[in-house]
Amino acid sequence: MSVENLKILVCDDSLFVRKKITNVLRNCGVTELYEAADGEQAVEMYNKYAPDLVLMDIVMPRMSGVEALKLILADDPKAKVVMASSVGTQENLKEAINAGAFDFLQKPISDTQLETLVRKVGK
Repeated sequence: MSVENLKILVCDDSLFVRKKITNVLRNCGVTELYEAADGEQAVEMYNKYAPDLVLMDIVMPRMSGVEALKLILADDPKAKVVMASSVGTQENLKEAINAGAFDFLQKPISDTQLETLVRKVGK
């Protein structure tokens, strides 16, 4: 599968962060992008669109990224969910890795990190 054929869900409670990430992904050639503002929306969007990759913030209102990760993986054990979080959330990170996160990105996420991740998934 090439990068152009990837479906990616970006979940972050910050509209600014979502827009920055989706712009970088579009520049990489990704055309199918979905956005969610919290964990509940992420689970709904995952079930509706079955994306190839989910970029998920850990700390969000209504439902955390870790809770959403667990629900997504319960329905689809092969889901590729990459967790993203700021410094100082080591416990959340451990929980996400233990729950089955595909990878982890430290915020602020660089354009290069995103491009590398997308190319890895697109192979």
